[in-house]
Amino acid sequence: MAGPVPALPDSFTPSSNSIYSDQFGFYGLDCNVPGLSKVILDKLNMKDYQDYRAALEGKSKVGFRSHKEMFQNLEDTFKFCACCSKLPSNLPDPKALKRCIKCLNVYYCSKECQKKDWSLHKKFCKMLHKVSIDRLVEWLVHTGDLPFPTEVWSRPGKDVRCWDDWVSMQGDLTPHLEPILSGQNMTNLWTNACRPRPEEAELRKSVWRVCSEFFSRSLTVGLGIQMSRLDPYSRPLTIHLVGAGHNETLGARITDMDELNHMFPGHQGLEVVMVGPEVVQGPIMRPPLRAFGPRERVYISAYKGLYHQFWEEVVEKGEAAKPDLVVGFHPGFHASQGLGEGWLPTLLLLRDYNIPSIFTMYNDVELQYSLQILMELEMEVKDTGPNPFSSQKPEQVQSSPNKAPSYCNAFYIYFQGLLETQQEEE
Repeated sequence: MAGPVPALPDSFTPSSNSIYSDQFGFYGLDCNVPGLSKVILDKLNMKDYQDYRAALEGKSKVGFRSHKEMFQNLEDTFKFCACCSKLPSNLPDPKALKRCIKCLNVYYCSKECQKKDWSLHKKFCKMLHKVSIDRLVEWLVHTGDLPFPTEVWSRPGKDVRCWDDWVSMQGDLTPHLEPILSGQNMTNLWTNACRPRPEEAELRKSVWRVCSEFFSRSLTVGLGIQMSRLDPYSRPLTIHLVGAGHNETLGARITDMDELNHMFPGHQGLEVVMVGPEVVQGPIMRPPLRAFGPRERVYISAYKGLYHQFWEEVVEKGEAAKPDLVVGFHPGFHASQGLGEGWLPTLLLLRDYNIPSIFTMYNDVELQYSLQILMELEMEVKDTGPNPFSSQKPEQVQSSPNKAPSYCNAFYIYFQGLLETQQEEE
């Protein structure tokens, strides 16, 4: 039997040797900007990492007195010199940091640092301007304003090969976007944000980018179903989403994968089970199905724990169906020893049980490292490349902003089973 999920640290301890990706993320923040992780916790009114995990798991709440305080505290977590990495607390005058007036995203402690950094920053300034808008508009996902409603597909799923195909089926988006742009939550956002409200055209583009990240998940699952040549019209299908964390489960709704109903109209039933040690409590935290689910419905459930633990304690006992497909969004097993060790039993399980799997990566570097690891494990890699349904929302490295952006689900690796050697084939 697999052991329990490792206990949380008693105090704030960023670490590169952890199965928790956010704990490793805090470690990465401090490597680039020493002390930034503690600033983030302070702005969340938390004393340590344990408080942070407890909030994500629904055991405590993040308390802000107002929307203005919430958005101000968010902005404060980006206040450090993009050139010398100094935080306000490390400056003679904490108010000396000045924001770039073009991107409204990065800060500098002096004109000297800004001039020194300009040759690099000018390459990313326009992109960082988009990022600064998107991270605020993303709040509308949590208020329920986003994503916008989508239309029934007018073309078969196999003929929808990219975002252009998908968008063409949505028709005029104005009736969907106008209530969002003129809504009370959008007004509250820009009344309390630490910057002026962008032009409407700019906001429309931001809403689309944020929604593209949301829809990218269900469309990537659909892509995996097609690659695996599974037929959702002949029988119900079970998909396990491994390594699920707060990106997929924080504020998740049981309707979050309903775009699959448009992709496969009239299907026999689709079950998506989200599994991971960082799964957040919420409506989807319910048992997986033991029998076939309702036709033409997507049933989402979740399990908090490592995947091999879920397999031994739930699947092998017949309390959940074995998967027809396994999906992993940004598993990150290449990033650190701790994450790699946490993923190893899962990767071996997928290989030895010959389960079709599709994993996504943020960028080409992550893709190449991940491919190398899978090849070392003698996985049969069947396909890899750019994801036609990659998120269109650029992602900034918070502690090192002047870098090329990454995009959620930008690349994929489709693999299944053990790589056959030439000798075995002969």
